Amino acid sequence: MGSALSLLSILELAAILLCQLSLARYALAAFRGRPVALRRIRASIAVAAAGVVPGILIGLRIISYRLPLSPDFLSWWHAAAFTWVCLSTATFALWRLLRLADLPTDPTRRKLMRVAAGGLLAAPTAVTGYGFFLERTNLTVREIDLPVLALPPGLEGLRLVQISDIHLSAFLSELEFARMIDAANETRAHIAVVTGDLISFPRDPMDACLKQIARLRADAGVIGCMGNHELYTRSESYAQREGARLGIGFLRQQAREFRFGSSVLNFGGVDYQRSARRDRYLTGAERLIKPGAVNVLLSHNPDVFPVAARQGWDATLSGHTHGGQVTVEIVEQMLNPARFLTPFVYGRYSSATGPKNPVLYVTRGLGTIGIPVRLGALPEIAVLRLTKGPVEG
Repeated sequence: MGSALSLLSILELAAILLCQLSLARYALAAFRGRPVALRRIRASIAVAAAGVVPGILIGLRIISYRLPLSPDFLSWWHAAAFTWVCLSTATFALWRLLRLADLPTDPTRRKLMRVAAGGLLAAPTAVTGYGFFLERTNLTVREIDLPVLALPPGLEGLRLVQISDIHLSAFLSELEFARMIDAANETRAHIAVVTGDLISFPRDPMDACLKQIARLRADAGVIGCMGNHELYTRSESYAQREGARLGIGFLRQQAREFRFGSSVLNFGGVDYQRSARRDRYLTGAERLIKPGAVNVLLSHNPDVFPVAARQGWDATLSGHTHGGQVTVEIVEQMLNPARFLTPFVYGRYSSATGPKNPVLYVTRGLGTIGIPVRLGALPEIAVLRLTKGPVEG
């Protein structure tokens, strides 16, 4: 998606347009039989609502690449449009369900049911407000074991701190990100890794993001890989060049070794692996593997894990999914948008491919994209402790 009107953007906008036109059609149907003047006024509002939101999104997608507008302005309007689409769709779906329900004939119970229905229709807005004002910046620091079957004694207990999906923009300020960096530094990790998506849009503050990442303190250094938003904003080369100047080693189809006594920990990093090119995942990445070392792959997209396992990587560290960003548990099942795109949404995964029993860790990351809300998927700093043994669970 290097241009404003990519295939993904067109499909996204088409889906939004269909959603809003559907809402307008049902709204117009609901106004039948009303006084003519009222019908005309409400019909105009319904049609305008159907066209305004897609119009805003189309306009933003074009002007964000063409005009020198404030990135915060673009972020706010883009998020507002997506939030409107989600809220209007959710409320509309609830309204249709309530229309199917039979209200009791008893006047008191009927009134009570109407009050309850009103509260239910207000729920999407209330939940969105909670996710924006509270959970969006409610940072968690999670420590987890990262098992490696053939881990040498020199690497036992080594700690990696991982941050990802920063999306420094209107919805994650530099001050908020600086506090997250401070929290990461308190973990006193041996190595810090950054697994992509530093910013969201072309004019977001890349320099400010790199300045804060350079504040990471880890014994052996800071390394990372590129995410899809570095690809979309065409900032990969700039981030790598400026990062190197600040002491951040972004690995682009490259490897870097860290030696601890007689043990070697080898990191390979790849640029964002496009889902549309699944048959070409990790092409050439096997050349980054060092025999005799523990090999860890940094890939923003966790979908590459099965390929990484076949190539012989001991572990893979990823982000990209935001842990679903909005996650709801229903009947002991976690439901979120990311599950439609990948089986690797959040946490630790293992593979039976090959003799190494490789492991994947997908972090929830720090920022947001699309709707500036987190629900059931708090922003996360992951502290990964290398341990010897097979992956359990």
